[in-house]
Formats: sequence, structure tokens, C-alpha cells
Amino acid sequence: MRLSAKNRARTWSCDDAAHVHTATCCSRRAFLGGLTAAAFAAPAFSQEKPFRIDTHHHLSSPGFVAEIAGRRTGQTPLIQWSVQKSLDDMDKGGVATSILSISEPGVFFGNYDAARALARECNEFGAKTIADHKGRFGQFAIVPLPDVDGSLKEIAYALDTLKADGICMMTDYQGKFLGDPAFTPVMEELNRRKAIVYTHPNRNDCCRNLIPGIPEPVIELGTDTARTIASIVFTGTAHRFPDIQWIFSHAGGTAPALMQRFAGLFASRKDLQEKLPNGPAYHMERFFYDTASASTRAPLVALTSVVKPSQIVFGTDFPFASASGVAAGLRQTQMFSAEDLRAIEYGNAARIMPRLRA
Repeated sequence: MRLSAKNRARTWSCDDAAHVHTATCCSRRAFLGGLTAAAFAAPAFSQEKPFRIDTHHHLSSPGFVAEIAGRRTGQTPLIQWSVQKSLDDMDKGGVATSILSISEPGVFFGNYDAARALARECNEFGAKTIADHKGRFGQFAIVPLPDVDGSLKEIAYALDTLKADGICMMTDYQGKFLGDPAFTPVMEELNRRKAIVYTHPNRNDCCRNLIPGIPEPVIELGTDTARTIASIVFTGTAHRFPDIQWIFSHAGGTAPALMQRFAGLFASRKDLQEKLPNGPAYHMERFFYDTASASTRAPLVALTSVVKPSQIVFGTDFPFASASGVAAGLRQTQMFSAEDLRAIEYGNAARIMPRLRA
């Protein structure tokens, strides 16, 4: 499918409020508000029967809003989120079902008891949203890591009682990435359940305000995703727990661009060759990756050099971007056949979440 020249090019400014804001012309808050909005004149998808499954769609419970507002994280779109705004965007973008999840910084702010309570509030709020809008939503339930015991309890409650579609984790917790041995009991339980684990990047404490004038999400979110992928692969976590179905945000961040380095590290280390008998590429080819902030050629060329379209799922990052914008971007790349697009926007997610099959 070839888009018109009018749809291939637009000029953007800070006043283009419904779409993208760039770090060079906008404040940090404005940039966060439009970080992944599509830089396209999106065609109208509202006239087609909704079929897309959005695997990267944020909700904000009252407790989560209170936390991020009080901490002045600058995430205004999350503070202003509403169910109706989600439904409106889904209808405009041809999305049948969105899988809800909490965005960074997650629910842990230093106190285990408070994190447990906030995780429960977020997950029950998500479950109520699902119940109130039959068929329109699912949920990746947040867990209160680094609290392992609390996370095990929340996994059981979320999957068994709330019937969540999977679990949401941030990419790091107090500098520990998801392959850290401290999290082994959690991985054992998720593997036993053959659970879906959706990950969302965090702004790592190691790397705040490194480059003046460039907001942390521009570089750090993609980089933290790469760090946790490397952790999961090179610690042997993916090898030891093969039944966890991982979904990584933003096309895997910078990980696809690091594949040559990953391969070189593996080739140079006998201990890694013993730990990873199938090599790192084997695991990275089995992971799933979403299209949030990755619906243009550059990230998708990198990603499709690592995985087949069968491992890519549709994700928008709403409320930071629109479903119609992401769908338009995927078509503008001219990289995918109609069959591939259908798989990315619906079939691949339905394959791992059978309840969503039309």
C-alpha cells in the first residue's frame, strides 16, 4: 500500500497539539506528552470494522495518578487519561481491544507495603474497566517488584482471580534488571504458568540528566529495554524459563542494533556458550516486540533484521500516541505485505492470547 505524498510529509511544530512534539522545540513535559505520537497524517480507520489489538495501552488508576502527580514526573497525558479518551482513540484507529498496563515509573517508590497496595489498586481498577466495557479491554497486571513475595501474591491474585491476560514489569528495579537472580522465584512461577510478561522501560537511576536539554525518555527508555533483554538472555533466564512469553516495548529499544555485539560477546566467552547452548539470537528471535515509538522505517528495519513479522505486535503507547497514527506509520514504511500487517495488528497477539480471537 502506497500513501500519497501529502501523507508522507508534514511539517511539525509545538502547536501541532494532537500529534508529535520534538525535544528540540518543546519542553520536557510537552515532549513526554507526545513522545510516540505518529509523524503522519493518519488516514481514517474508523470506517473499518475494528480488529486491531493494542498491546501497549496505558491506563491510570486514581492511586497511580496521585503518585506521579505528587512526584511531578511530567507525565501529563497519564494524569489526564480517562477511559473515554481510550475508547475514542480506539474507535478512530480501528482497535477492537486494548490491553491495559501501567506505565513507568511503575508502583514501587521505596516502600514494599505501599507498592503492594498500589499494585492491587491499579489491577482492580483495570479489572473494573474491563468488566464495564465488555470486549474492549484486557490487562497486563502490574507487580510490586523488587518485592518478590508481594509479587508472587499479586501474580496469583491477578491471574487467578482477576483473570488478567499477563503480567507487567518495568525493565529495572533499583538497578536490578529482570535476569537478576533475586527475581528467580518470580520467573519460576511465571514459567510454570506459561505467562505473558509485558515489559515497560524505566528511567534508570544510573543515567538521569546525562545530556542537558535532552529528556531522559528520548534515549534512556530504549536503552533500558536493551539492558533488560541482555540481562534476560545472558544470565540464562530465557534458557531456563522458556515458557515465559516476553513482550518488549518499542521494538526492543536499542537491542536489535546491538546484535553484532551480543554475538561477539557470546563467541568470546566459553561460560556463556555453556550457559546458552542455543546462543543469544535464538532467544531474541522468540521474543515478541511491539510497535510503540517504532512505526517508522529505522526501528523496524533494525527489528526485522532480528525477527520475523510473526514476532511483532501492534502497540500504540496511548495516551502518548494514537492508534491511527501508528497504523498509518506501519503502512507508510511499505515494509509489510497485507498478510504481515494483519498478523502484526491482530493475529500475533491473538495467537498468544486466544480469548481475543475474533
